[in-house]
Amino acid sequence: MTFLFHHIHLRSPDPVATGEFYRRMFGAEVDLSTYPPGSPYAGQPKVAMMLGGQRVLIHPVHPRQPTGAAPQAPNFGLEHIGLTVADLDAATAELERKGAQFWRRPEKTATGNRNAFVKGPQGVLVEVIQLGGEG
Repeated sequence: MTFLFHHIHLRSPDPVATGEFYRRMFGAEVDLSTYPPGSPYAGQPKVAMMLGGQRVLIHPVHPRQPTGAAPQAPNFGLEHIGLTVADLDAATAELERKGAQFWRRPEKTATGNRNAFVKGPQGVLVEVIQLGGEG
């Protein structure tokens, strides 16, 4: 059996604002629609986006199930989303102009890459990595 990647699922108290964050910061293509009647989320915004070539779905708070607190990195399970760039310094400067908050500033990794982490909505970190980056 072959398993193919389909999506990442994020949960947000404001899916539209969360989608807008990823659009503004990282150029995600955001598709807004409305959940249909019969859905637990009927009438609420439905957000799907393409981020770095991957499908990401952003759902609202479940109407009948409590939502747990966001984990604090480092944590087990999904810890961050990773996006590559050709020039980490230029990407960092652009993200700073857009108002990004950094969890970790650019630094060299043990594997010879360079990376930085941006704080996203609901505690999701976004790693911006320059593969084989010098500096």
